[in-house]
Amino acid sequence: MRSADRITAALLLALSVAFAAGALKYYQWWGPGGPGPAFVPFWLGLVMAGLALMMLVKSVRNARPGEAWLPRGEGLRAMLVVLGVTVAFVALLRVVGMILGTALFVATLVWFLGRHRWWVIAAVAAGAAGFNYLVFVRWLRVPFPELGIWIF
Repeated sequence: MRSADRITAALLLALSVAFAAGALKYYQWWGPGGPGPAFVPFWLGLVMAGLALMMLVKSVRNARPGEAWLPRGEGLRAMLVVLGVTVAFVALLRVVGMILGTALFVATLVWFLGRHRWWVIAAVAAGAAGFNYLVFVRWLRVPFPELGIWIF
């Protein structure tokens, strides 16, 4: 696990530094009205670089070999469920729409991974979809893919 952590941390560090540098190269840092479009990406890149550096230092200091890089048994099943449900969510987004898709995505994950009662699954899925709708559609005015057949 340590070598996988080192490789991942080094790649994340390189990508985050490139991200911050790219923000400064291609976008304006400060404009007449305040922060420009490079301001947030630059700081985000620096924070990501700091976290990657901390991960790299921790993996170098840790003497234990750690767990296997690829999970086995229940861990592998959970990883494959999350991957499969995410791929299906993205593939079906234009068909079912963002709000219903979010509800189905969350419900499927809570059902497979949590094994909760149906009312808990329905409440969490409806809450996540409703929160998604309120924040992105109502507050931020982000155009979402709408339901293929019905339009909200």
